[in-house]
Amino acid sequence: MKALLVHIGVASFVVAASAAESLLERFDVFEAGKEGYGIYRIPGLIITRKGTVFAYCEARRSGSDWSAIDIMTRRSIDGGKTWEPRQKIADIPGPKKKNPLIIGNERVNPHELTYNNAVAIADRDGAIHFLFCFEYMRCFYQRSDDDGVTWSKGREITDAFKGFRKFYDWKVLATGPGHGIELKNGRLIVPVWISLGTGAGAHRPSVSATIFSDNGGKSWESGAIAAPDTPEWVFPNEAMAVELADGRVMLNVRTESKVCRRLVTTSPDGVTHWSRPTFDEGLPDPVCMASITRVSQHPRKNRIVFSNPDNGNRAGGNATVRRDRKNLSIKLSYDEAKTWPVNKALEPGYSGYSDLAVLSDGTILCLYERGTNRPAYLTLARFNLEWLTDGKDTYEQTQ
Repeated sequence: MKALLVHIGVASFVVAASAAESLLERFDVFEAGKEGYGIYRIPGLIITRKGTVFAYCEARRSGSDWSAIDIMTRRSIDGGKTWEPRQKIADIPGPKKKNPLIIGNERVNPHELTYNNAVAIADRDGAIHFLFCFEYMRCFYQRSDDDGVTWSKGREITDAFKGFRKFYDWKVLATGPGHGIELKNGRLIVPVWISLGTGAGAHRPSVSATIFSDNGGKSWESGAIAAPDTPEWVFPNEAMAVELADGRVMLNVRTESKVCRRLVTTSPDGVTHWSRPTFDEGLPDPVCMASITRVSQHPRKNRIVFSNPDNGNRAGGNATVRRDRKNLSIKLSYDEAKTWPVNKALEPGYSGYSDLAVLSDGTILCLYERGTNRPAYLTLARFNLEWLTDGKDTYEQTQ
């Protein structure tokens, strides 16, 4: 039976009449406290070859990274305006146990099991590749060939991380979060972070890297460490990848460094020979997941878009590393992420993790956390270049 399409909220703001006019719409996709979960966090977003919008997140019984967590998805076949009922995926066979690194933490229930850090890739052949972790210690892969309606059984690929051990003796692993990418040559790239598990929440210290597949997800391998942990680059984690016009892969990385800027590094193949990381002065960051994706690649105009809470301050003026997560903003680059001349606030109030995707007509989608002082909704914003640039740019210019 065809899944029932349901509206999930009235657009809080709409300005749209034609492709040449400004467009901004918002729809709430997941709401805290609904359907048995206290909070929905860690959004991910892709567009399939057929144009289906596929959203996913962590459905948490409580707010903790180590609470009882399931992976939930929703599909939209009209560009994110209406959504099918949610679907729980990412189950694994066999006995399940809590990560021993976190047992004994007074804030963690040892009987609650955590599915975490989902990452999807929509490839050009129409498949969805879906990776997720269990208890930050095992990694699994699933695949859908019908736009996310049905899925293969979860297959463990934790061995893909073993190659990192010659660089870093990790005890904790995580994919993404957010989306991965398919390169022009067909290689699948998933950013990952790994940790020694000795610090707060067993997530620190950490480094960032990638895993990859050259055979359509049948097998996965590890690359080199892309962003090491140093006194300058503190605890790199939660990175996002984008393929540049010249074929290099850029990794845009969250850290806990004092400068509170995004860290970037590039590789010729998305796996090895990473450049020396540098801070992007144009990308302030309050220690939060961010997203980056390509809008267009064209001889007349290349565009890359970026989202994160653009805030370098903390309430009360305390000089701490962690700044307040608010003022989710969208930035646009015309020079392959070297500079960001366009910067516009999407959610001025509390706002956290986000992920970006682009429809075939150039409409940009951003799935993000919003609320008062914690995530109350995962909201999808639909907007175009006319809104983002105040009418100075239009996607039609590259058609």
